[in-house]
Amino acid sequence: MNRRDFLQSASVAALASSTWARSAAPAVKPVRLGVIGAGSRGQEDLRQFLRIPGVSVQAICDIYPPRYEQVNRLAGAEIPHTADHNELLARNDLDAILIASPVACHAEHVIAAANSGRPIYGEKALGFTVDDNHRILEAVARNKVLFQIGHEYRYASWVQEAMRRVQAGDIGTPTHVYAYWNRNGNWRRAVPSPDPGGKLEHLINWRLYRETSGGLGTELGSHHIDMANWVFGEQPESVMGTHSICVYHDGRTVGDNVQLVFNYSQGRRLVFSSITDNAKVGCQLWVYGTAGSVQITIEDATMYYEKNKTSNRPSADKADSKTVVERGIVTGASYSTQGEMPYRGPGEKIVTPTNEDPTLASVRAFTEAVRGERQILADVHVGFGSGIACSVAHQAVFAESRMAIPKPSV
Repeated sequence: MNRRDFLQSASVAALASSTWARSAAPAVKPVRLGVIGAGSRGQEDLRQFLRIPGVSVQAICDIYPPRYEQVNRLAGAEIPHTADHNELLARNDLDAILIASPVACHAEHVIAAANSGRPIYGEKALGFTVDDNHRILEAVARNKVLFQIGHEYRYASWVQEAMRRVQAGDIGTPTHVYAYWNRNGNWRRAVPSPDPGGKLEHLINWRLYRETSGGLGTELGSHHIDMANWVFGEQPESVMGTHSICVYHDGRTVGDNVQLVFNYSQGRRLVFSSITDNAKVGCQLWVYGTAGSVQITIEDATMYYEKNKTSNRPSADKADSKTVVERGIVTGASYSTQGEMPYRGPGEKIVTPTNEDPTLASVRAFTEAVRGERQILADVHVGFGSGIACSVAHQAVFAESRMAIPKPSV
């Protein structure tokens, strides 16, 4: 065989092998998305969806026209658009709906999507008002549609492992969760000028106004409320809180800081705090148990164990009975704070096989559920548990009084 014949034979063999490999690869079931709400969070969700083989975006709905071109650049194609969500839902080429509109619009959009019978990936919080949360829960249940709430940290590998250890009793009995999300910035977005009547201001900066936003407790704290619900295995019974405008006196009507205390059964608590003028603490959540603690951040988790704890069961702690003797006077250990400096050791870092981006992990799980390959983890009931708490907390910070949180009606 001469060289030319050899190369031709090799090329034919390579082509045949490549064709066989493509035909042998399992077919990926397409998932065609319709998007309602294509702002910053909607685009981030969509960016992650488009990393999953077989997922495409077919149409978007947004009332702010600049979003159309932004999505076109993201998708690398001209995507059909509309300002009417009903027009989008009337299409017959959509397999699932992504809803990332402002929280005050969630009830209208989610209920309409549920009535269309399609699976829904809905950004948190579930609903804006107490009534919104109940109506969304009822619509999803009545239509029997797949629904996944955008609590992406439920899908983060290090969070799942931390929760597994908490539920296995590694830190004893969890009694308190302390959570923070601090930033240093005014949370305001630039608005094109001119803006007659401030219409674009309220459209773009909807998170700053009481009638359209749940404030920091909803926009940031909903993640931490959901994780506390996960730890305690229930939604909170009541909440009390406060907020103020401390630094950013720019016309906003929700606080630039918030402090909330959520009350669970058996005297357990979630304490959440968020400020926007100092980022030192950042975003983190601490679960405190009778035998240890776990610190969870948006990137990792670390276990810590109480000194002198030989079991995970509460017991008479001899350390509490220490005495202090000075100049012949014997007093209890509370006389001295010696040895009560905060622990500054490394703890036990949780290691997991993968550390996939939580949003990617979340939308991948939803796509697999749409394809019938898995069950929804962060379902509508998970969304209700945090969403209803956010709705009541939004009222509580203005009233500065303790308010009961309703249970689901279905």
